[in-house]
Amino acid sequence: MEPIPTVNIGQVFAPAKSFPTIGSFVNVILKNAFVIAGVIFLVLLIFGGFSFIVSAGSGDAKKAEQSKQALTSAAIGLVLIFASYWIIQIIEIITGVTILPK
Repeated sequence: MEPIPTVNIGQVFAPAKSFPTIGSFVNVILKNAFVIAGVIFLVLLIFGGFSFIVSAGSGDAKKAEQSKQALTSAAIGLVLIFASYWIIQIIEIITGVTILPK
């Protein structure tokens, strides 16, 4: 019977990323927050649009209004996401500190 081969898990699984400064940690968080916010916007937009189409077909005014509210909230959220990105860019220009590397 042959022995079971061993695997060095240090090579298979990379060690957890360490952050030398708090700035590098914030950088990773901000990049991922923008992506997650974009995905949430897309889901809300699809859900609101689908719900609006269904409610318009059934003639339910209350559900149509809820769907409009969901679409409006998604659009406002997208504007807030872009505004936060622009604010970060303005802070980078004023302070000269790179927050989100290109």
